[in-house]
Amino acid sequence: MTGVPVSIGRRRPDERWSGSGAVGGPDLGRPGEPLVDTYGRVHRDLRISLTDRCSLRCTYCMPEQGMEWLSRTSILTTDEIVRIARICAESGITTFRLTGGEPLLRRDLPEVVGRLAALRGPDGEPVQIAMTTNGIGLDRALPELEAAGLARLNISLDTLRPERFRDLTRRDRLDDVLRGIAAAQASGLRPLKINAVAMRGVNDDELVELVEFAVAHDAQMRFIEQMPLDVGHTWDRAAMVTREEILDALAVRWDLTPVPGRGGAPAERWRLGDSEHTVGVIASVTAPFCGDCDRLRLTADGQLRNCLFSNAEFDLVPVLRGEGAEADAAGVDGGVDAVLRAAIHAKLPGHAINDPGFLQPARGMNAIGG
Repeated sequence: MTGVPVSIGRRRPDERWSGSGAVGGPDLGRPGEPLVDTYGRVHRDLRISLTDRCSLRCTYCMPEQGMEWLSRTSILTTDEIVRIARICAESGITTFRLTGGEPLLRRDLPEVVGRLAALRGPDGEPVQIAMTTNGIGLDRALPELEAAGLARLNISLDTLRPERFRDLTRRDRLDDVLRGIAAAQASGLRPLKINAVAMRGVNDDELVELVEFAVAHDAQMRFIEQMPLDVGHTWDRAAMVTREEILDALAVRWDLTPVPGRGGAPAERWRLGDSEHTVGVIASVTAPFCGDCDRLRLTADGQLRNCLFSNAEFDLVPVLRGEGAEADAAGVDGGVDAVLRAAIHAKLPGHAINDPGFLQPARGMNAIGG
């Protein structure tokens, strides 16, 4: 699948929007109508990054030192996040996934979860709130988050070996992560998923061990092909463990049966032998699933991204904080909806990772949001 590389940039703060997008532009739909792009993909999932900061320094994500973090004043407030989410929910977004950085570092996380969980879609049904986390501090935070309305959890864990974890994350926090996973297992949040980036010569000898660990904790293991999303732009395709290599390694231990009905989910799933347990593989590089993508991303500083790998962003901050914004609530809502629809209208058919002209996003994964 191919696409045309786009230039890095945001929508100008002075660009005018109407209910049909930029003035004089195409009809992009009206508030409350489904969010459909030009390829017929209906969008139902918004990933909301709450911060670019993280308690780990994973080698494939960011350097150990020298990071420039977003200023506190540039981070969206809870009111702004909820306003954007409400407008999205009114047009059919049903799942909101909280990401980062590390979302547990946001002090008002329980309030964010509770207010988002109170949103309803056009049919009156409640939305679902999920979160992706590295698990550090989850054991302490989970009871309040579950009570607030958190429904699903993905926890990142690339290795079970303490020394390897320390080398990979540059932090000696494996025990903290394992406590978080144990707390998640004891909770009522299901399905529970554990994510690992598969890396050649780093953890590719642990794939079976990680699946067995997940099964023992009533979780689904999901392996992710390493993607070009690191801050330093050091991604090397040769270091990536491919979908086929992952499946070959697991097939030594289990008979793998494909699970049908993937829909817009990023992971393909296989059943492990004759059990009810499954394993997932997210193969964004070797087996892109762009044709079924139903996701949008909102960065912590208010930029809408229509693709994880996009080099274009749509700036919501001028709409949310522009002159007269507090007095003209209806106008702000309409402006947010128009920017949302313009972002979807501009979505390309695919991420074009495998095209010679592919340009890695300027932001790292911690600043984009998972």
